[in-house]
Amino acid sequence: MSKQPTIVFVDDDQRASDLFSRFAQTEGLAVQGFQSVTQAQSWLEQNAADLIISDLKMPGMSGLEFLEWVRSRDKDVPFVLITGYSTLDHAIDALRLGADDFIKKPFDPEELVQLAHRLLRQEPDPRTLPLSQAERAMLGNSPAISGVYRVIDKIHDVRINVMIEGESGSGKELAARALHEHSDFANKPYIVIDCGALTDTLLENELFGHEKGAYTGASTTKQGLLEIASGGTVFLDEIGNISDAMQVKLLRVIQEQQITRVGGITPINIDVRFIVASNRDLAKMVSEGSFRHDLYHRLHVVRLRIPPLRERKEDIPALIDHFIRHFASRYNRPAQRFDAESMERIMAYDWPGNVRELKNMIERAVALSNAAEISLDLDGDTASPWASSLAKPNNGNAAPGIDADQPTLEVLERRYIEKILQANDGNREKTALTLGINKSTLWRKLQSYGQNDTNESPS
Repeated sequence: MSKQPTIVFVDDDQRASDLFSRFAQTEGLAVQGFQSVTQAQSWLEQNAADLIISDLKMPGMSGLEFLEWVRSRDKDVPFVLITGYSTLDHAIDALRLGADDFIKKPFDPEELVQLAHRLLRQEPDPRTLPLSQAERAMLGNSPAISGVYRVIDKIHDVRINVMIEGESGSGKELAARALHEHSDFANKPYIVIDCGALTDTLLENELFGHEKGAYTGASTTKQGLLEIASGGTVFLDEIGNISDAMQVKLLRVIQEQQITRVGGITPINIDVRFIVASNRDLAKMVSEGSFRHDLYHRLHVVRLRIPPLRERKEDIPALIDHFIRHFASRYNRPAQRFDAESMERIMAYDWPGNVRELKNMIERAVALSNAAEISLDLDGDTASPWASSLAKPNNGNAAPGIDADQPTLEVLERRYIEKILQANDGNREKTALTLGINKSTLWRKLQSYGQNDTNESPS
């Protein structure tokens, strides 16, 4: 007979503990009730819990402090906070510290039991976000990506800043769009700005606009994108690339929700939710002094991490199905699926370029297909950047891949870019298209690698 899941329930109100325990026991759940955090800590020092539920406000140590203590010892045990003092700040703090969910007081014991079942993975979560089938296919449905859906759900009604972290090609822009489109202000503007593709002067002009006569060629007044986006969302991609001077200006805008056009003197009020993303480690940049800590904390109200594809390979079949149908329709091809051997190779590959790399491979495979079943006939196919990694399963005798020596993310990115560049015979336009980045971004990266080409401009 399987062991009953054990729930630690902490509330200084004994009646709340008794009420939940009665409902939980009828559902086959064992409950250890405590009236203080210190009692629960003593028990957890000697025993393991499958789920922890704690009141937020209690004498002595609070529920948030308890959550911090639990997370310092166990990063995986599900944790739920209950609060009668439910404010946005409490919810955000709970999510930031690693809570899996929170529920308001007075709670419905049946609802809390069902939440416990879901977190214990004894039944699927019936709550679904209004994400389209295509969006869910792009993001995935694995446990690793479930936190993305949960955050989107929790903050749909508040214009709060979000920092999205993840590797290149992992789906950061898709997550940003989902955050906006499933918010209560989805009918307001959503504007994407690639900070890595613009100089300071251009970025300032795009963000803030300019007055007529502000500089040579400014023949008319131009609204900035932040002004146009007021009431909605601005997604600042590759935020880690902006200069210190621009960081200062952006910090002031975020704090005051005001802009002044270039060449102007009159402040203009805005109401913008900022979503930012970077494939660089912004926390590390803060510690190194290359990114302002005050701007970082203004933007890092809610953190959303998009896991790389190698951490959620169970999403690959659904992604493949989505992309095959998409490209088969676009190119009028009969493709429906990969054959078994090709699927084995695809699942064995780590996809350093993440979803973007997978998408590009499938687009090429579908475009070249003439049957319902696709075979990755990559032996000797030097035109494909995936050929050397996908052509044959790794049996221990294969040549080492670009990540064989466990390089840093920065080194791995350089190797991958150089690999795609070589596959495209040095053609930077094709390489940027394959990588899914702006040509200017590619040009700057190659410059940093010492690959200067005075005959080719970044434009």
